[in-house]
Amino acid sequence: MGNSYAGQLKSARFEEALHNSIEASLRSSNGDPQPIFTQLYLDPDQYLSNIEGKHQTPNGTEEDENESDSSSPPLPYLQAPTPDGCCTVDGFCQAGKDLRLISMTTEAIDVPAGFELVGAKSPSIPEHILVCAVDKRFLPDENGKNALLGFSGNCIGCGEKGFRYFTEFSNHINLKLATQPKKQKHLKYYLVKNSQGALCKGPLICWKASTAMSSGPPKKRHRSWHPTSLTLTLTSDLSPGPHLALSNPQPPSGSGVIQPQPITAGETVIIPDNLLSISGVRPVILIGQGTLPYFYGNVGDIVVSPLLVSCYKTSQLSEKTLENLGMTSSQLLSVETMILLTLQYLGRLGSEQIPLREEFEQIMVKAMLCGPAGTAVSPTQLPWLARLEASVSGGTVQVLVSHSSLGEGISEALRSLTEKPHQQCLPNYVVIICPSKMSGNEFCVLVIGKFQARSLAEGMLTTNEFLKEISYELITGKVSGLAAHFQSTSLGDTLEQDGSSFSRAKTLNIQPRYQRSGFRTTLVARSLLSQVCSIADSGSQSLDLGRFCKVDFLVLVPPSHVLVHQTARRIRQSGVLVDLGLEDACALQKPDKYVVRLDAEVHTKIEAFMRKVKQNPYTLFVLIHDNSHVDLTSALSGSVCHGELQGLADRVINCPEVLDAVNLLVLQVSCFPFTLQTQQSRISIHNEVTWPTFDSLGEPAHKDLVYFGLKDYSCSLQWGVASPILRSDDAFERMVNTLLERHPHLHSMVIRSYLLIQQYTEAMMALTAAPSLRDHVTPETLAMVEDLISAPGRDSSGRGLMLLVRVPSLQLAMLARERLEDARDKLGLQYRFAVLLGSPASELSLPSHFISRLRAWWGYNSEDWVPHTYEDLEGLPCIVILTGKDPLGETFPRSLKYCDLRLIDSSYLTRTALEQEVGLACTYVTQGVVPKQRRGGEGEQEEEKRMSAGDHGDPGSLTENGVSSSGVPDTSQKPPLSSHSLCPTETGSSVMEETPITGTHSFCSSSSSSPSSSSTAQQRPSQSTQSPRGPVHPRVFPRTAVLSRAAYSLLAGGSVGQPSSVALLPHVDVTWTSPLRPPVPQHLGGVEHSLYYRQWTSARQHHADYEGSPTPHPRRLLLSGPPQAGKTGAYLQFLRILFRMLIRLLEVDVYDEEEIVDELAQPPEGAPSSSIKWPDVEYIRKLPFDLYPRDYKFRNTSPVYAENMPMNTKEGSTEDPAQRNTVSIRLSVFAAHNAFHHCEQCHHYCEASPASQISDCTFHAFTFCSSMLGEEVQLHFVIPKAKEPHFVFSQQGSHLESMRLPLLSDKDPGLLKSPIFTPTTGRQEHGLLNIFHAMEGAAHLHILVVKQYEMALYRKYWPNHILLVLPAMFNNSGVGAARFMIKELSYHNLELERNRQELLGVRRQDVWPFIVMMDDSCVLWNAYHPVGSPEVTNVSLKSVLQHIEATPKVSQYGVCGVRKWSSGLASQPLSAPFSRCHLHDLIMLNVDLTQNVQYDLNRYTCEEVDFNLRVNSSGLLLCRFNHFSIMKKHIPIGGLRDFHIKPKLMSPSPLSASQYICAPDSEHTLLAAPAHFLLERFLQSCSHRLFPKAVCNSSNPVLSINSYLNIGAEVAVCYMSSRPHSVNLDHQGLVFSGLLLYLCDSFVNSSLLKKFRFLKGATLCVICQDRSSLRQTIARLELEDEWQFRLRDEFQTANCSEDRPLYFLTGRHI
Repeated sequence: MGNSYAGQLKSARFEEALHNSIEASLRSSNGDPQPIFTQLYLDPDQYLSNIEGKHQTPNGTEEDENESDSSSPPLPYLQAPTPDGCCTVDGFCQAGKDLRLISMTTEAIDVPAGFELVGAKSPSIPEHILVCAVDKRFLPDENGKNALLGFSGNCIGCGEKGFRYFTEFSNHINLKLATQPKKQKHLKYYLVKNSQGALCKGPLICWKASTAMSSGPPKKRHRSWHPTSLTLTLTSDLSPGPHLALSNPQPPSGSGVIQPQPITAGETVIIPDNLLSISGVRPVILIGQGTLPYFYGNVGDIVVSPLLVSCYKTSQLSEKTLENLGMTSSQLLSVETMILLTLQYLGRLGSEQIPLREEFEQIMVKAMLCGPAGTAVSPTQLPWLARLEASVSGGTVQVLVSHSSLGEGISEALRSLTEKPHQQCLPNYVVIICPSKMSGNEFCVLVIGKFQARSLAEGMLTTNEFLKEISYELITGKVSGLAAHFQSTSLGDTLEQDGSSFSRAKTLNIQPRYQRSGFRTTLVARSLLSQVCSIADSGSQSLDLGRFCKVDFLVLVPPSHVLVHQTARRIRQSGVLVDLGLEDACALQKPDKYVVRLDAEVHTKIEAFMRKVKQNPYTLFVLIHDNSHVDLTSALSGSVCHGELQGLADRVINCPEVLDAVNLLVLQVSCFPFTLQTQQSRISIHNEVTWPTFDSLGEPAHKDLVYFGLKDYSCSLQWGVASPILRSDDAFERMVNTLLERHPHLHSMVIRSYLLIQQYTEAMMALTAAPSLRDHVTPETLAMVEDLISAPGRDSSGRGLMLLVRVPSLQLAMLARERLEDARDKLGLQYRFAVLLGSPASELSLPSHFISRLRAWWGYNSEDWVPHTYEDLEGLPCIVILTGKDPLGETFPRSLKYCDLRLIDSSYLTRTALEQEVGLACTYVTQGVVPKQRRGGEGEQEEEKRMSAGDHGDPGSLTENGVSSSGVPDTSQKPPLSSHSLCPTETGSSVMEETPITGTHSFCSSSSSSPSSSSTAQQRPSQSTQSPRGPVHPRVFPRTAVLSRAAYSLLAGGSVGQPSSVALLPHVDVTWTSPLRPPVPQHLGGVEHSLYYRQWTSARQHHADYEGSPTPHPRRLLLSGPPQAGKTGAYLQFLRILFRMLIRLLEVDVYDEEEIVDELAQPPEGAPSSSIKWPDVEYIRKLPFDLYPRDYKFRNTSPVYAENMPMNTKEGSTEDPAQRNTVSIRLSVFAAHNAFHHCEQCHHYCEASPASQISDCTFHAFTFCSSMLGEEVQLHFVIPKAKEPHFVFSQQGSHLESMRLPLLSDKDPGLLKSPIFTPTTGRQEHGLLNIFHAMEGAAHLHILVVKQYEMALYRKYWPNHILLVLPAMFNNSGVGAARFMIKELSYHNLELERNRQELLGVRRQDVWPFIVMMDDSCVLWNAYHPVGSPEVTNVSLKSVLQHIEATPKVSQYGVCGVRKWSSGLASQPLSAPFSRCHLHDLIMLNVDLTQNVQYDLNRYTCEEVDFNLRVNSSGLLLCRFNHFSIMKKHIPIGGLRDFHIKPKLMSPSPLSASQYICAPDSEHTLLAAPAHFLLERFLQSCSHRLFPKAVCNSSNPVLSINSYLNIGAEVAVCYMSSRPHSVNLDHQGLVFSGLLLYLCDSFVNSSLLKKFRFLKGATLCVICQDRSSLRQTIARLELEDEWQFRLRDEFQTANCSEDRPLYFLTGRHI
């Protein structure tokens, strides 16, 4: 970037010579440089003889090569300060690499083509030669001739390339020179290799003739020559000539490089000598349409800018871009129209405005959208139309028509510029038009307005470049004339004043404020957590949260010492280190090791961090890159720039180790994320989290504090107050303009800085020793200094305010501090306020008396305490001169009242550069101090009164980066808090009671701020002039920002009818992808902004994202939010809740429900001791079976009638069945897991190996005849190859014959005999199907029973599991069908195994007859130890099952099981070690004994209760092992929840249970649900209609034969079996209130029913498969003899006929 000439010469030599001609003209102190053609084409010897006299002494000897003009003494060389962290050892470069020849003799050195190895001499180590690589073109030949001026070299030690200044290079290699560095003096020898191949000293470099060719001492080369500048060669239709080199911060096309086209020879323009000196302006040529000429001569006095060239490239717009703009190719503008639009735009610009590309682009877009306007403009019409358009500009725009070429027009304009008197009024713009019928109209714009030309030229420089320019001007003494001008103000004796009156300061012990978490902070933290969960759930397998049990982090911050201390303090105060388990709460925390500066030492710390990442695979690390917009340079383009290392962030966060680590998240945090939101962004837009918008003036974040940000400052211009908080110092701007005209060769920031220093100096004098100087100081400066000086005297504790002055240049900032300190001390104000240099490269430095004052104010007892952050300066009256290329995110105290940003001018023409400067003023303010939007009239007057009254409010204790405390106060440097100073809060943090601080915050200046505000100040005195009236809490006011005119205009934006900063290029490191585009969506949210920038911006070549991956990184997130809104607190809170979530992933919610017990029940007689391990079968036979289902999950089901029913039965219960008590339990090593669990031990168990494929499983059909179904059933097994040994196949290996079963006599301690069946549906991810840890890794047979339509899903998530696939007919069936098929299959397999093993000599009864049926929600198992102090411990499933399998005479038990866990088990004594009762969830089933007892395959609920009652009535034993318990996880999805009842056709009204049935053949809403499911739901909801006499009448239950159905918790059911030899309840004397016959078989007959007695009016319900069987059942059972039926009492489930509805009939007992 930079002031650039136009054209690129035909050869490299010509280009270099032209460049050096420019350089010579810049460096020449007297005399004119030789024209470029003379240098190139005259014989060098002839040329040398012409100038020998100038370089020879009278004796004829050569003049000393380091001497300059003999008439002026040599300037002392001021070496630039060494960047922080760089090596300064002689003989080594700043990167710490050895350059000495003696150590590099045998080193293999890679020398680039065109470079030579030379030896440099350092005055500090004359005995050594330093090895360097220098471009041959800048070295003389063997005759000492033809060396180009300037320098180009590389560092051999560290490999850094592209040094274009020998001054810069000498600093890098630590020459440590006392005079101006010169290559002729310090580059001494060529380096060659000797016969042994060793590098050694060669011949001397002959600089004699080359030195004579120099026209003066070398100075800084032309500013356009920069190693990182982008060189473009533009085509003839839009560009300067093909030989014009351009430094372009905004390339006009996406590619940036266009091939040149030849032009005719002779098109040249000679730049007049002393153009800048004569005219006082360096003209800027804005490229338009056509071919610019060659330029030669004094080309340093012109600048060629491509600012608007892209706007004229409408013909290059793609169809897609046109479509996005809402236009077609027919709407493209002609060249003539674009010329007229340009004239119109330039004519409307104000005298202090400059053209902006983004503004003109929108004018072009609007013109195109309006369509073509009338007929085309002919070449003959164009000149007079253009003059007509220019005539309305008031003389600011002129049109020059050249009929020959643009070069002719430019020559004429430049000639007239030098001929006109210096004071004559010139136009700001000259539009040069060359109308031509043959080649088309051409034009360009010559900017000759002094303000406009200077602003455009300086705006072409990047921040790094103009800071280098300023440094060069200061080093070379170019500012001497300006400095002499300002030295005319003598401080002298008038500054001497007794400062003793300011030396005393009252002390006040005030405790520091603690920080609290705000609502938005928590909201953002949760959003970040949500994004992390989305990454884990995305299916990309890029993040597996289930494997992590810990969180660790590291914060990367820009290279600022203050920012490191600030972030470390946030971490300590938040308590996050304790919450994450990284630090002990009792020990002194060390947060510093979690914060790393991006400086030279970052690589060592990152390497240590990455070692931790690799060594801890089960820890989730978060690498937080805070203020990630600061350094965006790629590692390949990085260098030392303005004392800072560039490209370090790219080397860290984009290194392969960081990108590939699967346990590492990267969180980039930025106030200005635009540069991370390009087409090449490494962050997915789905992984962005944007800070919640602040409605109007913001939602209170804590108490009455609201955020006051950039938009609020813009809106504040509409308040209409006399002293606005966003200001532009017009008087200062007028002074600047005057000085700019006097010193056109200096950068405007140098002039502004010197003027600013003078203003503050004279303001201090005017307020103390020299009141007459008031007229020399601007009102804004005077008001700020007056407030600064007087505030401590108005406060009882001597506290005051902070004034922040932004000076980007370090040298200028050091000068400002030195001058202001000197003036302050001479005026005796050294005890009144401090002057600090806020440099990111150094710690804060403060005089001891101010440190003592801060210790007293804040109660720091330690003498070692010193301020480390700007927040530590709270209340200290001071001027902070903040320097550095960019603000780096430091937080300033509430006592900061003024932000002086008058140096931020037209050099900051990108959105990020401008807004981050104004962001220094952003903070949280008291809600009441901000005026609401006025609507005029009475409301405005009331607002004025309220503001003048001074509504004192409590600002709370939230700071800008508030984070929630975990009860870990920051006690490292603070005394213990007194009991009366703390107000405890619910979160454990504290809110400090603040003492009065008045006068430190006000957006109204004092009465002397400006003449226009004096009357207002008298009517409404500002707070700064009021004395305190008692202990009131201070209000926090918005800070006052004083801006330059250029920055003020952009920030004000639409409020003053000008473009706002939002419309600017988002960042200097990105470029627009299209010449024209839609406007930025200003009023939309962050997502829309991100989408816009991702579509319309692209990363530049030196950007870190330029060569990134084509797809965003899956584990990278972006948090963006306004400056000082609390982002640090948000990401620290995110770390905390992320850790809590991971812990929750290691915890499960299990049901914690006590069994329903009879409080009067007594333990059975002869009960064995609770320490007995196994039951005695005879004792179990004597126990009565407990018919009542006591598990809490059956609390809303029908109780089973028994002789001794519990007294606390829930008759009439109205509890919500969905509400069940749960408790969070930490998973043990024996837990069962879902599909999200992964660890190194079990990955082979549940994950497919990389070499295997899903096709490695084999499919096998297994067919058997079911007596219950009366037909053959075909099941399918999906068997992985590794599990095939569990099965028996035919000799051919294709037919599955049986599943292997062990023997009863097997005694292998590691053997689990029973195969485990788990029926599951809808829980392929969440079902606890990984029982590897529960089985202690032992071999076992686990079979998942799934429905056919879910087979693919379960295969995907569980590729190593055996699947038993049910027939398609069961796709809509419930869990009863699965259990039925498991039992049928198991019995058939038992018979097959008996047959197979009988052939092997094994007795049939010796084959193991048991299977285990376990739910998919069983998670943990526990054992009760009654010996000693009773306790419950976690045990494995393997130990539980092996213990039950080892039961004596186990084959005599029908079903064995365990009890359900509840938290009360540990505190209750074990009443009996074994029980004969209902079993569920986990059972060991004897399929041999229960051969004739079946599960009801039609059931969806209560199938286990029904089965248990059938087993008991068959005389079989059910035994529960009470010292084992099972925990069941609450899984809210899958299972029965997947069944939904909905109408076949959409119905707007919700369904009720009464709609589940209907009258046969009626027109009723048909439902899409299974018939049995509808029936069960109807019965459990509408039992009061079917059995009214049974409701809440447990003495007269409903008789249910051969089945148990849930007919509601209010109705008791008495179960009876009709099977021969069945065991039933004695029903003598029992009168039933109803009869339920459900699909009764032939064992139910009329004689059986006549044995039971019923109440008069008892009801009957007969349920059958169809209407025919219903009538047959009524007739067969002779029910009409005792029951009365009506036709209207026949019903069916509300299915359509093809879904086979169930029919039932109700009747009343006669």
